[in-house]
Formats: sequence, structure tokens, C-alpha cells
Amino acid sequence: MLDDKPLVSIEQLRVEFRTNDGVVVGVRDVSFDIRPGECVCVVGESGSGKSVSSLSLMRLVEFGGGEITKGKLMFDRGDGQAIDLAQQSTPAMRDIRGNQIGMIFQEPMTALNPVFTVGDQLAEGLIAHRGLGRRAARAQALDMLKQVRIPEPERRLDQYPHELSGGMRQRVVIAMAMCCEPRLLICDEPTTALDVTIQAEILALIDRLKREKQIAVLFITHDMAVVAQMADRVVVMYRGNKVEEGPVAQIFEAPAQDYTRMLLAAVPRLGEMTGKPAPEPMRVMRNGAKIRAEHVAARNPQPLLTVKNLTTRFPVKGGILRRTMAHVHAVEDVSLTINAGETLSLVGESGCGKSTCGRSILRLVEPCSGHVQLGDVDVLALSQAGLRQARRDMQMIFQDPFASLDPHMKLFDQVAEPMQNYGIGNRAEREGRVAELFDRVELPRSFMRRYPHEMSGGQRQRIAIARALALNPRLLVADEAVSALDVSVQAQVLNLLLELQHDLGISMLFISHDMAVVERVSHRVGVMYLGRIVEMGSRGQVFENPQHSYTKQLMAAVPVADPRRKKINEDLRFRPIPSPIHPVGYQPPRSVYHEVAAGHHVLVEPSTHD
Repeated sequence: MLDDKPLVSIEQLRVEFRTNDGVVVGVRDVSFDIRPGECVCVVGESGSGKSVSSLSLMRLVEFGGGEITKGKLMFDRGDGQAIDLAQQSTPAMRDIRGNQIGMIFQEPMTALNPVFTVGDQLAEGLIAHRGLGRRAARAQALDMLKQVRIPEPERRLDQYPHELSGGMRQRVVIAMAMCCEPRLLICDEPTTALDVTIQAEILALIDRLKREKQIAVLFITHDMAVVAQMADRVVVMYRGNKVEEGPVAQIFEAPAQDYTRMLLAAVPRLGEMTGKPAPEPMRVMRNGAKIRAEHVAARNPQPLLTVKNLTTRFPVKGGILRRTMAHVHAVEDVSLTINAGETLSLVGESGCGKSTCGRSILRLVEPCSGHVQLGDVDVLALSQAGLRQARRDMQMIFQDPFASLDPHMKLFDQVAEPMQNYGIGNRAEREGRVAELFDRVELPRSFMRRYPHEMSGGQRQRIAIARALALNPRLLVADEAVSALDVSVQAQVLNLLLELQHDLGISMLFISHDMAVVERVSHRVGVMYLGRIVEMGSRGQVFENPQHSYTKQLMAAVPVADPRRKKINEDLRFRPIPSPIHPVGYQPPRSVYHEVAAGHHVLVEPSTHD
């Protein structure tokens, strides 16, 4: 039974930002309550004001150029007296932040300090707010890392953020937010960078804390399946306004507003593509918007990219002389082929080697061995000058848009830079091309004068996609390219990629943990686990007839966009992740595959875990 008295009351909140184009209203007269033991999910498009609302509660919006011009932010500190956070002094807010209100930020790399170890950053809040000694704080930090299921947590304590994968960094941020057991937990897209198995466990952890400790949760997400699993109540926002609020079942089954209905219609659902031979455009949210109805079939069966026995390992150094003590086997004996005009998707857990595989193919990370052929070019044999020319044909959309964009450059200059580097066109032609790319990714041309920090997470990702398309590449490596996007923008961007593939014959290596999106856009799918591909086949073969036990686990963990079919309380029995670190000289066995059907290959189990 929920406490009737709200823990948090947002009353008529209005937040304004001053920009070169005048005053922008980020949130306009928004009001809602959160009670102890209740999860309120705030959903809406990128730029709708979801994150601005949460940053206002933490009084962090002021550090991003925002100003609370109206409204109250009432918070019950536990002594029976509610205080208005909007009126609190800086020292008072410093005591509340991280102690009574914890926040999981959207972009883990910007939320973590690159010059401090993970252990120091986790211990900092415990020492400051709980008065623990350094040894006790470190022990509690280790326990939190175990709770968020980070492999080898003892080792992670002494690592720096850049040494961890995107998913691992996100789990560190979650552990930091939960260390002091706050009364209010603000989750701003907390599972965006996580694969479905880790996401399922994190959601179950947050749900357990909510129930057992009566923590209030403000959950901001664009994933409607996560909303269905987590929410008690839902607040729908659009362009800074609250358009609808109600219990989760009511929002999903009887939405009152057209916008909410369109939001739900745009959600990709696992199983929608059963029996369909090729990718299809997704439904878009815009009224009257037209999308292509045809299937996007690969036009040319000729291989564009051929990868054979690709292996990438990273040295683990230790001792006084910093000798190599062991190797991280990030990518091990991976072979794949992508035809012209085809999309191959790689899926798997955080840290399984998906991103490293994509970077190794482009030689952003130098592989140890293997063969990579792009058309008639041997990529691994190229000199630096030859590689620079080859990169016109192969571009990458990175996972973290804030880290991949230069904070000092205007967005126009960042999208135009690849064309300028390769001497393509004069300034007028480049301006026209950049304007066309902004139109393609559904961003106003006025945004060309802005800087990355003035954009929402989803808008930054669209800039990164526009920049990758600037050179008209033949191969696009999309590393979690749509994970930061809400369902409406996600549908538009995926449709854009499918349209480009249809028109220009672009091939894609699509790296993602979103199984419903992968099912929608893929011709073929590869499932990765511990650096190896454990199952490879057509989209229909892998999704409709999974053979490997790990693939079946992934499918079982996908959240369902139906509040009456909650899965987060179930006992999720995932196998513990073995360590990918092996001593120097260790030679892993070769990958052996069993062909269960034409083109459907499954790794023979013993060779994976010997």
C-alpha cells in the first residue's frame, strides 16, 4: 500500500533557457507527485522536457544554462516537513544530492570523472554523506558493483572509466546513485546503454529497492516496454507540456490523447516481423507522414565486406615495469560477410565484443590477426594514407554522441568537417549538403548554429548520424546508433537508414542490444558472447528458431510492452559471465560451427568454454 502523502510534489514548474535565438521554454507549467514506494515514468519525445524536469529537482539545470522561473519543488526530507528545493541554498542542495536524492544520468561517460578510479568515485558519496572510512566505503562500493552484476568487480574498482565498455560504465553510474540508499531515485534513461539481460536485472534491482525500502522512483525513458514493466503511473510530455497522466494500465489500454496513441503505435514489438522475408520501415508518429511500404530487400548478393578469423586482444599490464601479464580476448575468431545493400546485426551482452568488432573492422582498434576485405581492398594491409582514403567508404556512428562530438565546434562545422577534410565541394556546396542532411535527420536548420551541449541526447545522436552520412559511405557501422533515441525519432532514423539503403545500396553492420529494433531492420543476425559469434543466420532463422542457449536467454529477457505481462519480478537465471582475460600464451580453441539449416550456423558449445 502506497503512502498517501507525496514524497515529491512538482507544482507548476517552468524552466527557461537563454540561447542565441532568444528564450527557449524547456518545461511549461508541469505538475505531478511521486509517493514513497511508487515509480512514476515520464515519457515523451527527445527534447520534450523529460530530463529538464529531473535536473530541476536536483537543481542541476542551472549549471546547464537553465533557470527555474516559476513553480515549487516540494520534497519531504523524512522529518515530516516538506521543503521547496527551488529555494534551497547551494550547501543545502549539496547535502541532499547523492544522499537523499540519487540520480542515474543518461550518458555515463560524462557522468563519471575520467581522472579518478571507479572505486574512488563510488566511495566518495559514502565518505561524504555516510561518514564511512575509506576501507568501509570501498567494501560497500564492491558490494554495490556485485549487485549491478559487473564481472570481476574487485578488478573494476581500480580501473578508470575509459577502460570499461559503455554498458559497464552505465552500471557503475547506477551503483553510484544507489550507494547511499536515497529516498528518491531519479533514473534518466538508466538502461539505454544496457543489453536486455543486464537491463532485466537492473530493472528488477530498482523494483526490489522500491518495494523493500519504499524508495520513490522517477523513471525517465523512451522505451515503452520498460514503462510497461516498471511504472505505477505514467506522465506523458510533449514540447515542455504535460499532455496526459494516469495509471500505467490506463495509459496503455485507453490513452486519452492522440499524442499518447501515436507514441504507443511507434513502439517496435518483438515478433512483428514473423514470416516477413526482409526489413520493413517502422511506423512513424507524425500525423499524415508517408513512409515507404515496400520491403527493403538486399539488391545485390555480391559480398561487400568479408571478415575472416578476426581476433582482437588487449594487453593487461601490471608490476613495477608494467609488463603484459595477460590479455583480454575481446574478439576471438570472428568471421562474417555483408552483401551490398544488406544489414547484418550483432547482438549480445555489454562487454561481449560487439563494439570492438566494429572498430576492428574499421581499424579504429588494430586487430591481432584476421582478414578484412572491403570490396577489392584489403583493409588490414593498408598504409595510414591508404586507410584514410578507404575510410571515405566506411563510416561509424558511435555509441555515445556527446563523447564523439567536439564541444567547441558548432554543429554545422562538425557535419561539414568530413567533406572539408576530403576536399569535397566548395563552401556553398557544403552548406547545401549540410542543410540537406539536417533535413534528412529531422532537425531544424536553425540548429546548425548551436553547440552540442545545447541539444538533447537524441538530437546529438541525430547530428552524429548526419555526420557519418556526409561522405556517402558504402559501409556504415552503427554502434548503438538509435539506443539514445525515443521511439518516434528512432522510427524516423531507422526509416532514413532503410531508405538510404534502398536508394544507395549502403551496407550496414548494425550493433545493438534492442532485439525488437534488430528484428525490424536486419537481413541477417549474429549473436555474440564472450568475443565469439555463437549463432548466425537470417533474421527469421535466429528470431523464430533460436538454437543456441544464449540466444534463447536473450529472447526471454526482452521486456514486453504490456503492463499486464510483467516479467521483472521473475527469477532471472542468467549464467554468470566468465572472464575474457587469459594468461599470456593461452591459445583458445578455434570456433567450430554446426549448420542446422542452410545459412544458419550455431557454435558447438565445448569449443566456447574450454
